[in-house]
Amino acid sequence: MSLFKAASTISLLTLASRITGLARELLMASLFGASAMTDAFNVAFRIPNLFRRLFGEGAFSQAFVPVLATSKAKDGEEATKQLVDHVATVLTWVLLATTVLGVIGAPFMVWALASGFEKDPHGFEAAVFMTRLMFPYIAFMSLVALASGILNTWRRFAIPAATPVLLNLAMLSAAWWGSPWLQARGIEPIYAMAGGVMLGGVLQLVAQVPSLVQLGMLPRIGLSWRALRTAWQDPGTRRVGKLMMPALLGVGVAHVSLLINTQIASHLAPGSVSWLGYADRLMEFPTALLGVALGVVLMPQLSAARAAGDDIRYSGMLDWGLRLVMVFSVPSAVALLTFTQPLVATLYHYGKFTAYDVQQTTLALMGYGVGLIGLVAIKVLAPGFYASQNIRTPVMIAVAVLILTQMFNLVMVPWLQHAGLALSIGLGALVNATWLLIGLLRRGSFKPSPGWGVFLLQVIAGSALLAVFLIWAGSAVAWTEVRGLKRIALLTAVLAASAAIYFIATWAAGLKLRKLLKHSSD
Repeated sequence: MSLFKAASTISLLTLASRITGLARELLMASLFGASAMTDAFNVAFRIPNLFRRLFGEGAFSQAFVPVLATSKAKDGEEATKQLVDHVATVLTWVLLATTVLGVIGAPFMVWALASGFEKDPHGFEAAVFMTRLMFPYIAFMSLVALASGILNTWRRFAIPAATPVLLNLAMLSAAWWGSPWLQARGIEPIYAMAGGVMLGGVLQLVAQVPSLVQLGMLPRIGLSWRALRTAWQDPGTRRVGKLMMPALLGVGVAHVSLLINTQIASHLAPGSVSWLGYADRLMEFPTALLGVALGVVLMPQLSAARAAGDDIRYSGMLDWGLRLVMVFSVPSAVALLTFTQPLVATLYHYGKFTAYDVQQTTLALMGYGVGLIGLVAIKVLAPGFYASQNIRTPVMIAVAVLILTQMFNLVMVPWLQHAGLALSIGLGALVNATWLLIGLLRRGSFKPSPGWGVFLLQVIAGSALLAVFLIWAGSAVAWTEVRGLKRIALLTAVLAASAAIYFIATWAAGLKLRKLLKHSSD
């Protein structure tokens, strides 16, 4: 199976997800702007997302997918089905308990994440209310992560990559129809977004079921105490649980960093949380289209190669992934650093989203853009450790980077305000990726194929030419003054010309992109 074909499928479906997600953000920005209530929603939505990453695509997936792939390769599908049943049973019980505690403890979590909201009692109460409405979302999404891990291991990548679109469609519907309906009845309209989140979680889980049934891998979840005890006694389940401990620490470290940054942002100017959120939404395009797609494809393949003892194939896949990271993330980083304001203005400067909001979101996006290469590379490098069921090393690196990031914050935030938070995250990502790469090289797990020096020069040459063009394009047009379809047409033309300039330049420098994309894995 062609790795690039699989990654392309995921990227295209992820693009649909990110486009609908961007449409959701645009509609929210137009309807609600950047205000105390949008800050309240963003904090409330962030809380279940933090836990989702613990039990879902974060720690759980990092532990579950390598064990599942190894079981499939060595023990056969019947034993693997039993493992799936037992893991699903334990996960469901944990999720039920967590959901109950989360609903009860919503006020404390909002305070812990954004104590600055106490200056506005209405905003604090709204955040608590929406947290309680949305907290069960983690249960649905964690079970979605379980289903996605199974489907990806069986190389059924399309459904897991497509289902996030359902969340965005649900939230778009909530904003378009639900918000006016609530407002007409004197209810805070942004509450409709919380209902959209819950509907999206249900739809995503339901969408996975037919494919699991077709594979014969639909989990049978035991709801009795005896079933839970039997499930936990399974060695495979215990292995997943054991691997999750350091993974939980690693994901927890990332969440602590996010909690600290949100806490700091809540004490800055009103709208700071939202400016960072809007910038982060744009960052999700390059990180998801390339980094997430490669990570999803490579994780089960790397795990299978490790289980088979095929070190050459394992190293070759890492080499291929990192080359793609450089080919696509370097020019993306250049665009985010040299053409930021036109991107933000074209996408967000409508309705209640003011020119000042454009300026502040631009600063945040530039800070994130500094670390784009690192953010994408981590998605390839970390699975290199997870596939060997070595989660401890990435976790220790994450802990050290957390400390370093907060040291950056001490310097950056007083100087750059909310943009300093974004820049600290970007710099931390670069350190993290570099550290992971050095670790793989020192262990001999990754042995770069010949030609990296020339390859990097080719990418840099194309990116330098791209930077010159984008700097000119950014200054040649007053992007915050041009309106409507004309601004969209101008942006489209500039981006199309940018792609042509970069790829023609790298081709002229001797980069054989087609040969790189033909890498395959059987």
